[in-house]
Amino acid sequence: MIESLADLLVVSDMDNTLLTAKEGVPSCNRVTIQLFCELGGRFTVATGRPVESVRAALGDLPLSCPAITCGGSVLYDMQADAPLEKHFLPREGATQVIETVMSQFADIGVEIMVEDGRLYIVQANRYTQAHVQEEKMHSVLCPLDQVPDNWAKVVFAADPVTLASLQSFCASIPMEEMYFLHTNLMYYEIMPAGVSKAQALRRLCAMQNIPMENTVVIGDYYNDIDLMRAAGHAVAVGNAPTEVKLVADEVVSTCRNGGVGEYLYSLIRKYT
Repeated sequence: MIESLADLLVVSDMDNTLLTAKEGVPSCNRVTIQLFCELGGRFTVATGRPVESVRAALGDLPLSCPAITCGGSVLYDMQADAPLEKHFLPREGATQVIETVMSQFADIGVEIMVEDGRLYIVQANRYTQAHVQEEKMHSVLCPLDQVPDNWAKVVFAADPVTLASLQSFCASIPMEEMYFLHTNLMYYEIMPAGVSKAQALRRLCAMQNIPMENTVVIGDYYNDIDLMRAAGHAVAVGNAPTEVKLVADEVVSTCRNGGVGEYLYSLIRKYT
């Protein structure tokens, strides 16, 4: 039962939900999140970004609950600056998949995100370059066999037409202890089995003793759908595709127009 803001956990996707690559976090979102947390509400993010990139994007914006990062591979307490939970890909199996993909798609961008959030670029293209610049990540160009252990996820980066072909090609690749996830028009990822934003939210709620029905998820893209379905209440920003809006319990303004802040302010008015 929700009686006050303190009973709630609001979880927002980052890119094109909470912020845009060019404009960053709209000021109305930033101010409302700060007020929401000051009044006792719990707010955090669920993102494919690593911790370093989350920090760079949010700056001094407070997160009053641990963040779901690397697509759910890492739960991280930003205030304590410490991981609560980590999950990794089987290196040998992931290496075989990467080599198979690279043999068929000569220009595919290949990134590997490791345990501490560092990004190793095995094969660069303009999409990996844009990824690093937009998300303000440090990266290292590195041969596949020299990438350090503990891989949180692998990202293939290319244009939408190439990724559609890649997705069809990968359907025939046997996968053990991992799976493919289409996270963006330009990114197709390999994730550890049993790891997702939705599973990470369930584990976070268990750690924090928060009933799942007291959670709100705000998202914008297809890879947010499972997370939205897992939450007690689902919100889509106005720039989300129709399929995502149909999963949501309500739709707010677009990311650029401060949809996250708009929704949080409605909670503030309701519970204070």
